[in-house]
Amino acid sequence: MIEAMSISPIITPASTDQEKKLAAAAAAKNSKYKLDPEEFGPLEDPRYLYVQNHPPGKELPPDVEDLPPYYVFITTYICYLVLIVVGHIRDFFARHTNTGNASDLKEHDGYAPLFSDFDSFYTRRLKHRLTDCFNRICYGVPGRFIKVRDRYSEDFFYTFKYPGTLSSCLNLSSYNYLGFAQSVGQCTDAAELAVRENGTISPGVRASGGTSLMHLETERIVADFVGKEDAAVFSMGYATNANIFATLVDKNCLVISDELNHASIRFGVRVSKAVIKIFQHNDMDSLEKLLREQISQGQPRTHRPWKKILVVVEGLYSMEGTMCNLPRLIELRNKYKIYLFVDEAHSIGAMGKNGRGVCDYFSIDPSNVDILMGTLTKSFGATGGYIAGDKTVIDCIRSQNMGNLYAESIAPPVLAQIQSSLKTISGEVRPGEGQERLQRLAFNSRYLRLGLHRLGYIVSGAEDSPIIPLMLYHPAKMPAFSRLMLERKIAVVVVGYPATPLTSSRVRLCVSAALTKSDLDRLLFAIEECGTRLRLKMSQATDKNGQLYRWSFENATRNLVEDVHKDWSTL
Repeated sequence: MIEAMSISPIITPASTDQEKKLAAAAAAKNSKYKLDPEEFGPLEDPRYLYVQNHPPGKELPPDVEDLPPYYVFITTYICYLVLIVVGHIRDFFARHTNTGNASDLKEHDGYAPLFSDFDSFYTRRLKHRLTDCFNRICYGVPGRFIKVRDRYSEDFFYTFKYPGTLSSCLNLSSYNYLGFAQSVGQCTDAAELAVRENGTISPGVRASGGTSLMHLETERIVADFVGKEDAAVFSMGYATNANIFATLVDKNCLVISDELNHASIRFGVRVSKAVIKIFQHNDMDSLEKLLREQISQGQPRTHRPWKKILVVVEGLYSMEGTMCNLPRLIELRNKYKIYLFVDEAHSIGAMGKNGRGVCDYFSIDPSNVDILMGTLTKSFGATGGYIAGDKTVIDCIRSQNMGNLYAESIAPPVLAQIQSSLKTISGEVRPGEGQERLQRLAFNSRYLRLGLHRLGYIVSGAEDSPIIPLMLYHPAKMPAFSRLMLERKIAVVVVGYPATPLTSSRVRLCVSAALTKSDLDRLLFAIEECGTRLRLKMSQATDKNGQLYRWSFENATRNLVEDVHKDWSTL
């Protein structure tokens, strides 16, 4: 069981027999520890484990979008239309009546306007109304529960007042897939030992005095974990993507990117000055058509062959919960002799029966992917990112990449956290614990997704994805849902434009292995209450009898545990 496991205490070398006896006694006393249930819930039943068993090399079925009735889209557009019209009317009268709210939109005291009403319209007229749902002050470890500082506003969210109390909320808002964000446990002890032995910071950049033995050891562990020859680690995940493409491609190269790739990828590709083409999300036919066209036409103006063609996708998409179609991508890579870059920021540690990402999930040899990128935050409770590939490529990155030449190197306690979490997943440290965490995450993800589906909500993404977007659509439902859930001591993240399309506002539920089955039942019950009140049951999916999924909470959860372990295509 995870809640009570042996741990090797941190002790200094004993020089006498008496000191050795005292050290042995202390070790025996502290040989067991219990995880804080506020941070990591106990496993309530062995049935609440699931092993991901996707057939080797089989493509995922095409994404079938569960669209709501047309009136939902019509009323959503009407909501935005009313917001825009009323907002501009208020801005017009504010500028002509010299109200204080419009001072930044007008010239005053000889200064130009701070910003135009058009550029700041969304921030002032929509985001400001949701300010209480964003930037909430949190304390402590983002584990099973998270402590949120209570606040209220008396001036329509321009300022907040704090009564000085905290609320312990069930945490569905943090990326902590395997629950390694803990204040107790082997990772915490390893980080503490690293501070004692190596201090709290690294002395400089990696290329100039900032590389230690811990960095080299961490890179070896990462490379072994993802199945590549070598790896390079960086201190920030966003910066890893932002800097890497300038090393891989130049103006004579072509980068073909999925339309829903992360902003860090888009920024990094622009910096590289490579030619950029976009293909429809997860549409392999669209990608192949684009490849054939670009190979035949070559570079603009000169029509010379491309120096390099790099296809960039994400393993698991953070807003949709969908996965890349890796088997088909490998097929296209081999057919057209292109290079493949997979961003595994959300899939590494969370997908595959061994937690080694999308290659593990599809049972595909990692050698079929040229570059594997990932972050060390979401599943490992640390910070930073990595690039893994052939040794010649990684050596080139080490010598030329700006993140290696100018950015600070990862601190020793963070490196210790990375090493300990990776060794736990692979079974080198505490055999069995890593597999239990993986199986708990897989069960929790499927349990929550299937439960929401049966209740009648629109959820998107792959069956095994720990990211579960629940669609809201109407902009006014974002703050309403967030506030109702906070009243029930549940922390969630609502997302809207521009992070999503205008009519696709949603709440993004981030599942963790730290949650228990009872926590998920509590969450489903709370969503059922709030969703019924806000009329969020808009799914058009039907059961075997042709009836819309609108099951009651009792019926939806009655056989839910057993159905999690079944093939959903047969349900």
